[in-house]
Amino acid sequence: MDSALLLTLLLPVAVVSHVVNLPSKVLFKVGDRRELTCSILSCPETVKFVWTPLEDRPIFATVKPQDKESMLVFDSVMKNHENTILCKATCGKETKQAKTTIKVYSFPTNPVISGHDRLKLGEEATLTCEVSSIHPSEFLEVEWLYGDKVVYSDEGEPDRDAFSFSYTFTPSSEDDGKAITCRVSLNVDGIPSEEMTRETSVHMNVLSAPHNVKVSGVTAVPLGSSLNLTCEAEGKPKPAFTWTALKPDGQSVEMGKHQVLFVQDVSLSDAAPPMETLIVASPQTTLKEGDSVSIFCKSTGVPVTHVVLSRRVNGVDAELKSSKGAETSHTIPSVKLADSGTFVCEAFNEYGSQRTTLNLTVEAHLLEVALQPDTEDVLEKGSNLVLSCQASGCPQPEFSWKNLANNPILRQIKTDGFQSQLIFDLVELEDEGTYLCEVTCGSIMKSKQTNLKVFSFPTSPVVKNSGPSLVGEMMKLTCTVQEVFPANLFQILWMDGDRKMHSETGSFSSGTINLTSEYSYRVNTEDQDKRITCKVLLEMPAAQAVKTASTALSVHYPPRATRITVSPLMELKEGESMSISCLFDSFPVGRMVLSRVMDGVQTELMTSDGLETVFTIPSVKLDDTGIYICETSNMYGSQNDSVEITVKAPPRNTTVDIFPSTDVQEGQNITICCRSVSFPPPAVVLSKLDSEKNVYSLDGVFLLINLTPNDTGLYQINVTNDLGYETETFTINVIEKRVNPPLGWNDFLSLAICLGVASALLGVVVYVWRARKKGSYDLTKCNPSTV
Repeated sequence: MDSALLLTLLLPVAVVSHVVNLPSKVLFKVGDRRELTCSILSCPETVKFVWTPLEDRPIFATVKPQDKESMLVFDSVMKNHENTILCKATCGKETKQAKTTIKVYSFPTNPVISGHDRLKLGEEATLTCEVSSIHPSEFLEVEWLYGDKVVYSDEGEPDRDAFSFSYTFTPSSEDDGKAITCRVSLNVDGIPSEEMTRETSVHMNVLSAPHNVKVSGVTAVPLGSSLNLTCEAEGKPKPAFTWTALKPDGQSVEMGKHQVLFVQDVSLSDAAPPMETLIVASPQTTLKEGDSVSIFCKSTGVPVTHVVLSRRVNGVDAELKSSKGAETSHTIPSVKLADSGTFVCEAFNEYGSQRTTLNLTVEAHLLEVALQPDTEDVLEKGSNLVLSCQASGCPQPEFSWKNLANNPILRQIKTDGFQSQLIFDLVELEDEGTYLCEVTCGSIMKSKQTNLKVFSFPTSPVVKNSGPSLVGEMMKLTCTVQEVFPANLFQILWMDGDRKMHSETGSFSSGTINLTSEYSYRVNTEDQDKRITCKVLLEMPAAQAVKTASTALSVHYPPRATRITVSPLMELKEGESMSISCLFDSFPVGRMVLSRVMDGVQTELMTSDGLETVFTIPSVKLDDTGIYICETSNMYGSQNDSVEITVKAPPRNTTVDIFPSTDVQEGQNITICCRSVSFPPPAVVLSKLDSEKNVYSLDGVFLLINLTPNDTGLYQINVTNDLGYETETFTINVIEKRVNPPLGWNDFLSLAICLGVASALLGVVVYVWRARKKGSYDLTKCNPSTV
């Protein structure tokens, strides 16, 4: 053998493993037209694709198949197109698959702001920012910005399409004309950066009543001269001005509606009592006990002689302070509850007086205590925890921590101003209990408590099985979870998918223990590679913890579903190609033997290990007709299946033998033997070409008796079946008979020859009958030596 050929035969054959090209995840925008392509570019033939949804919803897309790829077309993406889809691609006998997750987002328009155009100075106002057609809404974030500063933020919620986010504030005069922005972001991975954030800015319009009213000009003028006063005020829209004179008799007289008041030749009747008398408390009128406050009394409208600041006690005004001029004040360094009441400011001049009042309120400190967590906290052993106690409503709170079990607190305590923290670096089982935070503010004491529960669940369970089992036998499954506490709150569930097969609950223990559950499962063939899951569940009042582990079942069983198939057909024409496939299912994988049975003889064609084999005959022959048997077996048993294959062929190799000869004497007989190879059996027709007479034969044998010279001529045999035909021609010459002499030895010889021919003819007929059953006519015994 050539060395190069030997090297080629010894080299290993590379096995091509095809790869399915499919993105693992895609993100589509609602309303877009999108395409998702699954392909195997390395396959040399047409690939068969199957798309399967893995979630409980249809795919809602159009499939466009091609030779090596399949395309899902989404004409207009909608929210219900979100899905997890499996693409299975089959190239020849190899099937590969890949999974992709489709996510959808919608963020079509900018936010809309309302409520900004008619704000009122000093009055609480609410701005609204509305967004719609948002998906997925739980990833939505909103920010209100005043200039570059974020003044408020909020988040979206799941399963909502539209949101209205509010921002409440009290506008000031500085806010008028300033821009406020609502910025909305959809924080989903994969969204283009230019589509992830949308914002809208508007200018605020702050309306205000007239304020900061000031009168300028000389108010003390000589009798008979002119008076010129200017009134200034702030407000939006622009204030309108009205001048009114308050006469000594209490009447008011309108003097004009202009910003500037001009009175020519003033008289005593134009003089006025005190105006714009004010009383103000700084910093405010509502105070806490111990705060400091200053009370100011002043009059600015017209000249006054003096002002008096009083406090009303039991309906009587008790003077606190009196000053010449238009202003006086009184300070209380540390207010008490008894300082609550009404204060009066009264201004005087020669034309009358004006008074105004102020209500001052002094409140006791309202101590409030907050503890986080405030009810119950469930923690795993080894985790960390900070109990945070906060006090409000008290300038100098005092903190203390207690354990209701009267156990000493050995943990770190950190107190800073209005907050105290109890810090657990590593929580232990012994830390379980109820903790109390007490806060004292003067004579007031308040407390809050929380309950701490500790569990141990450090590792996932470990699942083992007893190994491969024969169908119908019991397989033992064991699940162990280590160092758990409290064991009586743990439950072990044996799950077949979502179906609960068995459950156990642990018993009470004072410390950590290992929990073990055993379960026996009777296996069937359908359980091959099934995953049985051990689910360990911790049920506590305020928390739930779940950990799982699974094991795959290995089931042994004898051969089943043995099947033999023929491609393309079980009836073939000679020369066509035929493939016989034999497949079955067993575990462990067994052996299969393909055989052919012909005339009762079984011939082994091929043997292979595995679950499938293919036997190919590139060009079938008549001899390939027969029953083909596929027998499968492993250590547990065997099974077989069979199929009958028929091969057809048109007549060929047709020959004609004539006994005793084509030249005979008048009165003699001729036997014509026709042989041919074909299936199905042909029809054989003998014709004399100068005559319209045809003779049919089912076995290919014709007997011409008592020939005459008129039988001389050219003959033709036509051999025909439904696939074709063949013809053979020959000439028969009948010699005219002379007057017969008396019988002699030759006559007896002729009689013997005739008897021999008859005997041979009988043998020919029997042979042809047998050959006909096989579809061929190989009449080798129909020859002169036989005769």
